[in-house]
Amino acid sequence: MRARRARYAAVLAAACLLLGGCASVVRNDVVAFNDWPAGLQDKSYAFDPHPDQRNDAAYRNYTGLVAAALRRLGFTPAAHAQTANLKVTMDYRVDPRNVQVVQPVYGDPYWPYWYGPYGPRWRGYGPFYDPFWYPGPVVTGYQESRFLVFQRHLNIRIVRGKDGKTLYDVTVDSDGGNSSLAFAMPYMVRAAFQDFPGKNGVPHRVNLKIDEESR
Repeated sequence: MRARRARYAAVLAAACLLLGGCASVVRNDVVAFNDWPAGLQDKSYAFDPHPDQRNDAAYRNYTGLVAAALRRLGFTPAAHAQTANLKVTMDYRVDPRNVQVVQPVYGDPYWPYWYGPYGPRWRGYGPFYDPFWYPGPVVTGYQESRFLVFQRHLNIRIVRGKDGKTLYDVTVDSDGGNSSLAFAMPYMVRAAFQDFPGKNGVPHRVNLKIDEESR
C-alpha cells in the first residue's frame, strides 16, 4: 500500500508541475548579449524612457527595481541625464496564450480484483495477491485541459551615451498563471542582472523562490 501511495503521489506531483498550479518559484528564461568593456570606471547612468513611458506610474515603479539592481553592481545615477555615461532603456509586456494539455488518467490495476466482489473471497494463485508485486498505476484514458498562460516579457538595454553602442542587452521571458506584470517584475529584474554581465548569448533559466508576501 505504501508503494501504491508513493506512485500516485509522484503522478499527482508531475501533473501539478505540468499545469503550473503548484509552482513556488518564478521561472525566468534569460539570454543576455554583452560587449562590456573591461575596467569601466564611469558607471553613471540615466534612464531613457520612450515617449509613452514618461508619465507612466508603472514605468517609474519598474525603474526603481532596476535602479536597486544597478546600485548593487556599483552603478550610480547621474545628477543630470545629459552627463550620464550610460543610458538605460526598458521594454515590457504581457501576452496571454491558450495552452492545451492532454494528460493520462491513471487507475488502480487491483480495483476489479482486490476491491471488487471477488477480491475478498477469491484466493486463486496470481500476481494480484502477491504482497511484493505491484505493477503501478495503469493508464485508463486521457483527459484534455485548456487554460491560459501569461508570457511576461522584459528587455533591458544599457548603451554608451556618447556613441549609442549597446553594452548590455538582456531579455527575460517568464511564463506563469499570474497575469500581473507587477507581481513578476521584481523576479524578472533580479534574473536580468544575475551573474552580470554573464556569458554572452547563452540562454539559461533562473528560478527564483516566491516571497511569502507576494503570494
